[in-house]
Amino acid sequence: MSDLPVVVVLRRRFRALPHLLVDGVLAAVVTLVQLWPLISRDDPQGGHWHWWGYTVAVGASLPLVWRRRAPVTVLVLVLTLLSTYDLADDVARQPIWYGGLVALYTVAAYAPPWHRVTMLVLTIVGGLVLVGSSETALRGIVLFAAAYAIGRAAATSRAHAAALEERAARLERERRMEAERAAERERARIARDMHDILSHAVSLMVVQAEAGPVVVRSDPARAEAVFDAIAAAGRDAMTQLRRMLGVLRDGGDETSGDGGDGGDAAPRVPQPTIADLPVLAEGIAGAGLRVAFTESGRPRPVAPDCAVAAYRIVQESLTNIVKHSGAARADIRLTWEDDTLMIDITDDGPGAGRALPSGGRGLIGIRERAAACGGSATAGPRDDAPGFRVTALLPVAAS
Repeated sequence: MSDLPVVVVLRRRFRALPHLLVDGVLAAVVTLVQLWPLISRDDPQGGHWHWWGYTVAVGASLPLVWRRRAPVTVLVLVLTLLSTYDLADDVARQPIWYGGLVALYTVAAYAPPWHRVTMLVLTIVGGLVLVGSSETALRGIVLFAAAYAIGRAAATSRAHAAALEERAARLERERRMEAERAAERERARIARDMHDILSHAVSLMVVQAEAGPVVVRSDPARAEAVFDAIAAAGRDAMTQLRRMLGVLRDGGDETSGDGGDGGDAAPRVPQPTIADLPVLAEGIAGAGLRVAFTESGRPRPVAPDCAVAAYRIVQESLTNIVKHSGAARADIRLTWEDDTLMIDITDDGPGAGRALPSGGRGLIGIRERAAACGGSATAGPRDDAPGFRVTALLPVAAS
């Protein structure tokens, strides 16, 4: 059962009923009420009331079935019939003409402004002209004015409810659109992560594997380290990929702690960040590339997404160096400034590296990662020496 009050539930169910059914029941009730003075008591002069009284009572009620479709027409028809009730002398007194009140209420609730105002004026003026008793005329004016006021209040309430429903629908549409945009951003982020992980690991494994046969013949002791490096790169890639796939399957958070779902699922370790850059640099050294890591300035707190972006930018830059540059040395420099972390990755390669496949989105992904956390990134040939440079500027928390 709904938690809403019973009255609200009943009101909603009532509004869900077909209008023709509701108005038909209303017309039947009004017909019975207007016939009641004619059927509840006899004519004091004996016999039955004049048939004309029954005709008007019924005729002024039945048109209410179509009151929402043609409110002005129904009101004109009802008032016209009511004005002829006294043409026959032998009819019962009607204390209140409910058909006219309902018809005027409907005009006030559904008709355009100038239609409803015109009909209100005509109704009141007609009542003053046709009713002989001032007391009866005053009572009629009060009743019809009240019916008109209730109709306008109902229209205002209905318009307010429609506005609230429209606003709620608009907010729901905006929420869905924002959720779709967030999902699209998440898909793009996961695609960048998978590109970086796979490209980095596969590049290192290919480079190590190509060097393996040479090392086995020339330096068997070093060969073991080469194969360990290949295995380590593969395990690291598998761990990160399994974590990401687990997040996609479970809808969890990559930054959550341990708590895998059992089996052979990888632990939900945190994403790599700036603190893991020295380890990343050491891992690249096994691919025949000398990597120097330096850091200057006072480290500042950075947002989690910026910390991950910093790691991925450096990772993708080193991957590009291994795949394409033919460099012997790479330098990673982190410079902490007042409100900015500058990441500078350079190499000394001539740009004629190994013929490894390119994903085609390395530099684009670097720029997207920097922009996603409010920073920027540039890439291009070095001005001061042979090689390539990638520079990223990421925001940090104020001191």
